[in-house]
Amino acid sequence: MNATALLAAPATPTAPALLLRPWRPDDVAELVEAYRDPALRRWAIAPVETVEDGLVWVRAQEEARTAGVRFGFAVVEAPYGGEPQRLAGGVVLKEVAPGRPSAEVGYWTAARARGRGVAPRALEALTAWAFDSFRADGPERLELLHQADNTASCRVAEKCGYAFDGILPAAPPAFPLDGHLHVRERA
Repeated sequence: MNATALLAAPATPTAPALLLRPWRPDDVAELVEAYRDPALRRWAIAPVETVEDGLVWVRAQEEARTAGVRFGFAVVEAPYGGEPQRLAGGVVLKEVAPGRPSAEVGYWTAARARGRGVAPRALEALTAWAFDSFRADGPERLELLHQADNTASCRVAEKCGYAFDGILPAAPPAFPLDGHLHVRERA
């Protein structure tokens, strides 16, 4: 397993290629900017409001990656049409443990990058990496959870082959509403 993996998702006719890479301190300004979006904040469990919050968050991602229990990736758009590389979102593989049959995935997209297939392309790249990297003693099943009223997440899950598995009861305060569980099994 390559803990410093760089993953790629191809370009589309209307959107640049994506690069998934470990989070870095120089991502913090764009991370804070992304978390100012009310739609993102609605679904975020731990919003990043300040540069200090962002630095703490990035350090936590680095520590979890080093421990081998959580693998968060910044999703950046490759330079396109003269634009610089910019943060488009994030994806994560979490609750990873040797011999554990399942792990969880999550994702978000920055407001300015929505509508360009960022979430499904990034989730597909993460899913392939997870099943390939942890083949020997890793999860056979990936779980994706979202609140029942998050229809955009439901569409992304289904588009990426994560089948609806059931409804999860609300668990306030983090999950104030019922949720959906989607599952994808290793092929």
